[in-house]
Amino acid sequence: MTALFGSQIREVANAGLGDRDVLAFWFGEPDQVTPAFIREAAVRSLAHGETFYTHNFGIPELRGAIARYASSLHAPVSDDRVAVTASGMSALMLAAQAIVGPQDRVVAVTPLWPNLTEIPKILSGEVVRVPLEFGRSGWTLDADRLLAALTPATRAVMINSPNNPTGWTIDAATQQAVLAHCRRHGIWIIADDVYERLYYAGERAVAPSLLSIADPAERLISTNSFSKAWLMTGWRLGWMIAPEALMNDLGKLIEYNTSCSPVFVQRAGVTAMLDGEASVARTRERLRHARDLLVSRLAEIDGVEVASPPGAMYAFFRVDGVRDSLDFCKRLVAQAKLGLAPGSAFGPEGDGFVRWCFAAEDARLLEGVQRFARFLESGRARS
Repeated sequence: MTALFGSQIREVANAGLGDRDVLAFWFGEPDQVTPAFIREAAVRSLAHGETFYTHNFGIPELRGAIARYASSLHAPVSDDRVAVTASGMSALMLAAQAIVGPQDRVVAVTPLWPNLTEIPKILSGEVVRVPLEFGRSGWTLDADRLLAALTPATRAVMINSPNNPTGWTIDAATQQAVLAHCRRHGIWIIADDVYERLYYAGERAVAPSLLSIADPAERLISTNSFSKAWLMTGWRLGWMIAPEALMNDLGKLIEYNTSCSPVFVQRAGVTAMLDGEASVARTRERLRHARDLLVSRLAEIDGVEVASPPGAMYAFFRVDGVRDSLDFCKRLVAQAKLGLAPGSAFGPEGDGFVRWCFAAEDARLLEGVQRFARFLESGRARS
């Protein structure tokens, strides 16, 4: 197995965890607790003694709720194409385990949450990075560059849209081109759709999805999670939608990885799916406001290049004079009591950039911006 890249986000966080004076925006986690109606569903399940093993693919009620949910947003999805997983991370690992083997070529659009580029390495695959480009309008993808990288020898492509850390979101035309190209060459697409409901640019309250245009039998695996839009990070509950031909193998993999997700957690997921749309809408609008506030204030600081992201919950911006993002963020923690994620945590394309999770209250964001501006003005950013 190729040596894995350690989490630089965790490295920075470890330098400040336990310090109550640190304002932390390093992790990708909403700052609000899971809504009470979702928590209460899990409590009821526990009260009824639902503490035993269940189906590898999840309880029928949750599989059905996810299928109806995805069908309402994209295109018809049958229950038997849904697998419930013990987190979105688990869904991604299972998807890769199902299709990626030693020396397989896997293409990834970067900068990217490191789990997506490290998972193929765990399976002894080869990762080829296709970087986004940063400009005044934000992060963009050279579609021709991506298609050129998707050679017939490619086993899979990993696409996270809206993207962590940049907020970049693939457009419908590029999706069509990628899907047609992958269909032609037999390339699998693993789509990390965890941020699809945290999308601010279109008329619809969901980002463009390959599920909307792909045939049910296509080589597409869509992975998702309850963590972000439903404020359920600690619950470790996710799902995947895959072609029926792959489901038998996925069931075996789930059995040998986690066996199943806890029933009481799944009951909470059912309630989130059935009754959670108003909560998701409030979260999205709250994050839209937080994004606008943070980006506008950062844009006022000399030496900061920032653009408003169309999706996700991060500002990923460049700081003049910063070449070593990890060192910069460690000094931010020690000297400014401000916790941000280094851009280099998301690959070499991110060095010189910093990620700020804006899922926080206004006062906390504004205090963080003040600390950041003072740190830059002091000259310590370049020391």
